[in-house]
Amino acid sequence: MKKLPIGIQTFEEIRTENYLYVDKTEYIYRIATTGKVYFLSRPRRFGKSLTLSTLDALFKGRKELFEGLYIYDKWNWNKKYPIIRIDWTDISHETPQDIEEDLLDVLRLKANDEDISLSRKHAAGCLSELIKQLYRKTGEKVVILIDEYDAPILDAIGKPSEEIKVMQKTLHDIYKVLKGADEYTKFVFLTGVSKFAGLSIFSALNNVKDITLSEEYADLCGITQEELESNFSEHLKVAAKKLSLTRKELLDGIRQWYNGYSWNGTTSVYNPFGTLLFFSENDFKSYWFRTGTPTFLLELIKKRNDVESFLQPVQTNESVLNSYDPERLETIPLLFQTGYLTIKAITRENYKPIYQLAPPNLEVRDAFIEHLFKSYTELPMEEMTRLHTNMRRQIKTCDHQGLEQSLKSMVARVPNKLPIKRESYYHSLLLVWLNFLGFQPQGELSTNIGVIDAVWKSSDITVVTEIKYSNKKTLDKLLDEASQQIYDKKYYEVYLTETNKIILLSVAFSKKEIGCRMETIDN
Repeated sequence: MKKLPIGIQTFEEIRTENYLYVDKTEYIYRIATTGKVYFLSRPRRFGKSLTLSTLDALFKGRKELFEGLYIYDKWNWNKKYPIIRIDWTDISHETPQDIEEDLLDVLRLKANDEDISLSRKHAAGCLSELIKQLYRKTGEKVVILIDEYDAPILDAIGKPSEEIKVMQKTLHDIYKVLKGADEYTKFVFLTGVSKFAGLSIFSALNNVKDITLSEEYADLCGITQEELESNFSEHLKVAAKKLSLTRKELLDGIRQWYNGYSWNGTTSVYNPFGTLLFFSENDFKSYWFRTGTPTFLLELIKKRNDVESFLQPVQTNESVLNSYDPERLETIPLLFQTGYLTIKAITRENYKPIYQLAPPNLEVRDAFIEHLFKSYTELPMEEMTRLHTNMRRQIKTCDHQGLEQSLKSMVARVPNKLPIKRESYYHSLLLVWLNFLGFQPQGELSTNIGVIDAVWKSSDITVVTEIKYSNKKTLDKLLDEASQQIYDKKYYEVYLTETNKIILLSVAFSKKEIGCRMETIDN
């Protein structure tokens, strides 16, 4: 049984040290032979660096590393190209001065390895000089591989606007060198998490082919269902035995937890990092999410009361998904480009694509909701677990007094500094809470005579909810109004034909006081 390449992003090490490798060289061959300048955006830990490492070995003519792979008998191994590889995660980029100094060191080290002398003083000039001198020395055009091109901008999010603009200008001056060196370059490939609108990289380069949403390369990164079952067959046997599951039960669980990422709405792939760690530990956990909880993203959602962007399916167009401005962050493209939303379906309107977005899988959805709930309430994890157990039981048994006490305990932890003097805040908090409890809430559903605040379901319960907020009315008055509205509008009627138990829940907020009422409807 081959070893699992957890945390290994070097193609050579995977191929020489008996690590499992999912063959992606058919896509690598197509990329290397049909175009010149490419850009690919994928979330963190999704195989971007391994893709670049594979391209590096390919253009160096490392034939021995590709034996048994798709590309082995199709590539001209006699051709070897000089390569410049830049990984921005290895370059200090706290300030533009850091970028200048560290990139200069990288370029000069490469020049020394090639017995080339660089005379220019600045990084952009040295990059231009290195490209031309490598071409003159070898007689071959240069391959340029740039990993995480956007890391300096991502790390600058939250800083003053002027600092971000200076960082953008610094990077633009470096990347525009590639356009001027076009006649000396054979191939250019850039990867990143985001496609920033204000960076002008894509106008600075010639004919960049952005394959982020390409149907042709939808599974270049990630693991397909077929690849999982064929490459991990031995690991599947071990996991099934340890977890006491049938093969079908195991595959269903892995698919629900780690599959679901899509960039074309039809081809679905597994997150490689989470999948590898699952087979390493043989347990269902949120492995990918743990590698970097997006604190700034949680705070942005909370500040804007924009939880429905994550909790409810949303629709958007291609321009929103393709780029965004780091100075004016929008929630939906940020969630998409960082991997917390993915494309579930594509429809067309006036011939233009409309993308339906939703969380990719249970790993992302449950972990994000748990952290969002904790962010809203600032509850410690042990108290969250206790509340989770108690509140599910209280809902199922219609224990409105117990539920009211649990809600009070939850809301009491909401920081006073938050802007909660709006009903919309409590709608958001309620939606997060319901998701945290494992229900599937649907917010603001329209009926023929009104709009229901929330309906949420589990396997055996349907809860019709009305929320009221006021700083001027008593809790009893608000609860009376909420209950009366449910009955007057007959919000429950549409669910009477279902077999689920129907519960009518009225929730009232007055400042930080909270009350609730529950009753059942026979169906």
